[in-house]
Amino acid sequence: MYGYSHFGMGLGGLGMILVWIVPLVLLVLLFRNFTGGRNDRQDKTALEILDERYARGEFDRDDYQKRRVDLAG
Repeated sequence: MYGYSHFGMGLGGLGMILVWIVPLVLLVLLFRNFTGGRNDRQDKTALEILDERYARGEFDRDDYQKRRVDLAG
């Protein structure tokens, strides 16, 4: 009727879903990138974390040396 067929209807629905899904996924990825969605602590070794904690003064030199020996163990 009026020159339209049913073949184009399914593709139109899929296209409309993509019009909404693709920009939403891109927005989520951009948001995660700018807000630090990744955990940087996973990239550090235990000795690097120990060195940072010692530099911040969380424990004294004796504790630092004991923990360093224990990690190097």
